[in-house]
Amino acid sequence: MKKIEFNQVLNNYREVLPQGVFLTTKADGEVNTMTMGWGTVGYIWNQNIIMAPVRKSRHTHQLIENSDYFTASVPLNGQLKKELQFCGTKSGRDYDKIDELNLELLEVEECEVPVIKGNDLHFIARIKYKQDMNIDKLAKDIVEKKYPKQDMHTFYYGEVVAVYQE
Repeated sequence: MKKIEFNQVLNNYREVLPQGVFLTTKADGEVNTMTMGWGTVGYIWNQNIIMAPVRKSRHTHQLIENSDYFTASVPLNGQLKKELQFCGTKSGRDYDKIDELNLELLEVEECEVPVIKGNDLHFIARIKYKQDMNIDKLAKDIVEKKYPKQDMHTFYYGEVVAVYQE
């Protein structure tokens, strides 16, 4: 992998995010990944930021709450569709997704959270802020369509400390 500049990849990330990327975290020696189908990238607090939403009911939520970092591994060319589908529908409580899918993890120098080999881009993010959604502040149409069980997200804002390209 080679390190590249954040600004070189913004448009690629925005285009592929709705198709899914791997959000990976690690806590107490356990690595878990899930599919993230929405979020944002941008510039806040004079820093390049990636915002990752994680529902409180997800196993990943427990791990990311006990970590200072997360990674986002991005398949730009349509690869790993089966793996994204699995990671978006199965829980880390019930499956070791890394073993089950035979995913290969790559270590990075910035943190203990690995990235998933076979993706084109990898964002390494240090959590700078987290915010639980407040259902009372959310438009009713979104609550009705996206949160019928009121299973809200926590937003994790991570400073992008490195971007790697495979």
